[in-house]
Amino acid sequence: MLTINRACRAAILALIIIAGLSAPSYARENTGDLTSLSLEALMDLPVYGASRFEQKASEAPSSVSIVTSDEIKKYGYRTIADILRSIRGFYVTYDRNYNYIGVRGFNRPGDYNTRILLLVDGHRMNDNLFNQASVGTDFPLDVDLIGRIEIIRGPGSSLYGDNAFFAIINIVTRGGSDLKGLEISGSLASHDTHSGGLNWGKRFSDDLNLILSSSVMDSKGRKRLFFQEFKDPAFNNGVAEDSDYDRSYSFFAKLSFNEITIEGAYASRKKGIPTAPFGTVFNEPGNQTTDIRGFMDLKFRHTFENRLEAAARVYYDYYNYHGDYVYDFADPLNPLQRLINKDIGEGRWWGGEVLLTRNLSERHRISAGIELRNNEKQLQHTYYESPYLNIFEDNRHSTIWSLYLQDEFHVSDKLILNGGVRYDHYKTFGGTTNPRLAMIYNPHANMTFKLLYGEAFRAPNAYELYYDAVEIGQKSNPGLKPEKIRTYELVYEQYHGKQFRSSVTGFIYKIDNLISQTIDSSDGLLFFENKEDVKARGVEFELEGQWTSGLRGKISYAFVKTEDLQTGEEMSNSPRHLAKLNILLPLLGDKIFLGLEEQYGSRRKTLSGDDAKAIYVTNVTLFAKNIIKSLEVSGSIYNLFDYTYGDPGAEEHLQDIIEQDGRSFRLKLAYAF
Repeated sequence: MLTINRACRAAILALIIIAGLSAPSYARENTGDLTSLSLEALMDLPVYGASRFEQKASEAPSSVSIVTSDEIKKYGYRTIADILRSIRGFYVTYDRNYNYIGVRGFNRPGDYNTRILLLVDGHRMNDNLFNQASVGTDFPLDVDLIGRIEIIRGPGSSLYGDNAFFAIINIVTRGGSDLKGLEISGSLASHDTHSGGLNWGKRFSDDLNLILSSSVMDSKGRKRLFFQEFKDPAFNNGVAEDSDYDRSYSFFAKLSFNEITIEGAYASRKKGIPTAPFGTVFNEPGNQTTDIRGFMDLKFRHTFENRLEAAARVYYDYYNYHGDYVYDFADPLNPLQRLINKDIGEGRWWGGEVLLTRNLSERHRISAGIELRNNEKQLQHTYYESPYLNIFEDNRHSTIWSLYLQDEFHVSDKLILNGGVRYDHYKTFGGTTNPRLAMIYNPHANMTFKLLYGEAFRAPNAYELYYDAVEIGQKSNPGLKPEKIRTYELVYEQYHGKQFRSSVTGFIYKIDNLISQTIDSSDGLLFFENKEDVKARGVEFELEGQWTSGLRGKISYAFVKTEDLQTGEEMSNSPRHLAKLNILLPLLGDKIFLGLEEQYGSRRKTLSGDDAKAIYVTNVTLFAKNIIKSLEVSGSIYNLFDYTYGDPGAEEHLQDIIEQDGRSFRLKLAYAF
């Protein structure tokens, strides 16, 4: 069957390429969307997240990828995790509750995306309890609101501090002028999944823009999931039923007036957990988590006549986590003996920052900033509901303050030097200083070399430091130290005429004091410790093409070897090889498109030392617009060939490998009034 699937993939790919190359060339109007831009124009879109000011991607001190709203529609992406799966060097692990992002061969089981910094319009989205970046259905915005996504690789602590360890994901939302009225959308999908969205935006004048949005999703999930580890009549023969449900809703608003922007979001997601983690009862629909996320952000930006630009931001965030975990310490067949563990997390934090940027000359720009973040509430509480028994309760308060400086100097038209440094001070462990250096050389207008060095840190979070619930198998470690990474990187990018763009990136990184989830052999309890030092070497290749017929595509390959320096062994959940293929084929002018994705990931080592087999996934989307004026229709099939695979589990799972979804579909309609 695998051989047949590979043959089918090869045949489909050949037909698409032949059709694209032979398709007629259609004249297009430049309507302002991104479909009409050349490759060079796309890469010259302003990127903000790399330096905290707008610059060309080719001049940014990092390797940058950009995903546009047009690509999100035509490839049928449903979540941020879907989008990142398609990006060079990125991969995703899903434990049927949360999605975890891997990059450059690194994704630790038991980590909550703490080594990726997630931003929405520059606003930090990682919470203050787990430092989690939510990229699945728990992400608080509808993907239809996304204007573009900036994926900025490499350490970014010199500008952003904590969590900017491997990459920064900056999501730029659409504005009122992008919507120009009301948009309504709805979809139905596999596993009895339904979703809907309502977006409204208007540009009242050059100075006033408003956007309002709401969305809802309800999925019953996989009705039956089989787990070999529970194959016993006492556990329904290993089948979890009706335990994979997923329900969410969100609201978002953004108002821009002159130099002021106010935006805020509120979102809630409830997810069933079919895997019975942490020793909970198997095949129990009552095992579930609820995540609620909200924020308000006020930004001000002004440019003075003396080339000084001032930007200021104040914000307030909150995060609520509520977990229901069903335990049975007596007879597993007697539900009357079961106890419900309530696991509560409440985070509240506010802060502000000021950034001053001065152009000392046409070639020299310097930036300096100060930031304060006040974690006014970091509550963790776990207890049994009935009869009530308090297990653990801890509430913390902490303050983080930071200073940073960045200098960009254009030595000549061909050479840019960029340097920056940031100091962050924490109550728990003191201060940390992290620099970044870059040399960007353009020997020709269509060729760029980037020599990069950066350091970053990840502070231990409140969950890793203080969560102490030995009755249910986990203990604290308040002595944790921050992780530190040093990365050396060489990037080569070139345009080959107007049709192709290629890039090659080589990198080496070393991590000291890596925080890993582990089991203490003396008492059998889960805890976090500074367990390993890690070194990785890797190379990434990417080739993008665009033809006059409208055919667009890119292919990428990444090789990384990530090893534990103490043992010399490869790290778990670290694929050596990742390969991606993306093709957009116009079937009927600017009206109908076919989007094809091929994704390959090599075997990954599990915590038991076994291997999760390689991944071969094909996704296909047919997208149509303006067949009927203002109507967009798309149909997607994910995992087209129904390939069976799984992702490595974490220490809290009995499963060494957790099954992923087979073939599924989605139909979506969107109409603009």
